[in-house]
Amino acid sequence: MRIKKGDQVIVLSGKDKGRTGTVTQAMPKDGKVIVGGVNVATRHRKPSQAEPQGGLQKIEAPLHVSKVAHVVDGKPTRVRYEFQDGKKVRVAVKTGAKIDG
Repeated sequence: MRIKKGDQVIVLSGKDKGRTGTVTQAMPKDGKVIVGGVNVATRHRKPSQAEPQGGLQKIEAPLHVSKVAHVVDGKPTRVRYEFQDGKKVRVAVKTGAKIDG
């Protein structure tokens, strides 16, 4: 998976198309990512000892990794790998800029 935790991404399709956010969790085995503030779902929770009030709880649901793209200068780009100084690094295809993180 070319997108990792901490990357700045933009949503390419779906109800949140065009929104940007930071990847808070990556799930490579499932091919999904969770992006902060994007794809927010509402869950109805019964009162419990941990949450005596109960009520509505908003959580961020996972997105498939193909629905997001890395952002460079506010525009989506693909990511490729290159060897620089004997190390494998991620590079933005559009700009050729090295991706840190």
